Amino acid sequence: MQKKLRVKVLDIKEGKYEITLNSEDARELGVHAGDRVKVYADGASRVARVSVSQGAISPGEAGVTLDLQEAFNLSDGAVVAVAPTTKPRSVEYIRMKMDGKTLSESQLDAIVKDVVSRELSDVEIAAFITSLYIHGLSMDEAASLSRKMAENGEMLELRRKPVFDKHSIGGVPGNKITLLIVPIVAAAGLVIPKTSSRAITSAAGTADVMEVLAPVSFSAQEIREIVERTNGIIAWGGGLNLAPADDIFIQVEYPLAIDPHHLALCSVMAKKYAVGADYVVIDIPMGREAKVKSMEEAKRYAREFIELGERIGINVECAITYGDKPIGRAIGPALEAKEALSTLEAGAGPSSLVEKSLELAGMLLEAGGVAGRGEGKRAAERLLTSGKALEKFREIIDAQGGDGSIRASDIPVGEYTEVIRSDGEGYVIGISNHALVKIAREAGSPKDKGAGIVLHVSKGEKVRRGDVLMEIHAESEYRLEQAVKLANQLKPVTLEGMVLARVPGITYIEH
Repeated sequence: MQKKLRVKVLDIKEGKYEITLNSEDARELGVHAGDRVKVYADGASRVARVSVSQGAISPGEAGVTLDLQEAFNLSDGAVVAVAPTTKPRSVEYIRMKMDGKTLSESQLDAIVKDVVSRELSDVEIAAFITSLYIHGLSMDEAASLSRKMAENGEMLELRRKPVFDKHSIGGVPGNKITLLIVPIVAAAGLVIPKTSSRAITSAAGTADVMEVLAPVSFSAQEIREIVERTNGIIAWGGGLNLAPADDIFIQVEYPLAIDPHHLALCSVMAKKYAVGADYVVIDIPMGREAKVKSMEEAKRYAREFIELGERIGINVECAITYGDKPIGRAIGPALEAKEALSTLEAGAGPSSLVEKSLELAGMLLEAGGVAGRGEGKRAAERLLTSGKALEKFREIIDAQGGDGSIRASDIPVGEYTEVIRSDGEGYVIGISNHALVKIAREAGSPKDKGAGIVLHVSKGEKVRRGDVLMEIHAESEYRLEQAVKLANQLKPVTLEGMVLARVPGITYIEH
């Protein structure tokens, strides 16, 4: 049974398709709150979840959320047809996974298709994610899920091959290495279409940092054109329809506070598969406050990334990197963009930033055959110090619609600043990544592009009372006050004397 209803657009956006029916129309259709209905308009259809109203929606009306309105380009008063529909078969497959059974490629494809088309509710998607958290995936399942997450979205097909890429599994603040790696690799003549994320819980994602210098939202066709002109791009992956199921999984994972291990692997590899990557370097930071805590865990990640890559036709090499302190000294979008551009201008910068960037870029140069085995880092360094990487980065900024002539000194940062000084003496034995991220976010990062932190010390440095430990930037006085208060509470820099213990202890003789 179908019923034609007039559209009433509701100013609500929930990331899913919802329709509100008057109780009389719901009764006539035989549906209840939470049921599914199929909505038809202009020869297309979408599955939506039902809410029931006693009076806010009149009989003959259908209240549609902005998500559903945008799917059909509806306006108030437009007519849609609504009909009851049944649960998709993928719900049965989710139940199978909850029971610990292995799913076939076609069953995983059905789940992904129904996730992307919004035929599954958040509860059903949460059940699938939870089943992966409990039971995991076999490598066959992980390969199938990676492929299907990519194929049920847009595939970036570049004419130039091979395609190179890199990814960091994150967890370390100040990680602006992509802004050095992409221009170095592109300057060497290799193709590197880097799609990056925005911050979710961090102080700045790579897309947030690059956006200080140039737009980062592009269509697939625009990315192709930019890459064909410059060899490289640093774009926001969320602006594309690459592996769209992944973004929906992330939205559901966030309130659950779980991140299933195998789904995280599939998330990375699906996006690399979607951009047509032939060779990928995976950065696995390891440290007490990083996502990966031990060498054993890091090596397990590396083995699984390599095996998963083999199964879907991507050559993967992993670098296990030091994750116990920030990369460089700047944390926050504008501050990180300033530090990255300054490093490219000078051909030198903070050792943690330069060393990590050159090592990973060198791995890509070796894979691309422009440097011999073991010579990649030196080749990357020549591209940095010669100014060729800077020239290429300016070209990429121009191609992305920014001002390629911008200098690091031109980048504005938060005008409200305060320094945090040491209240003791000793050597820096620890810097808390988690605390720094909290302070930078309290200052307004990443939404306030100029907010963040500049560290003035590094591990192993001698600090005297009154020395500056960090400088906090904010775009408002209130944000600065809150960040300073939090910094004084959390004390992210730990000092200690060089002698940590005396063994054996001294026995004092009484006279």
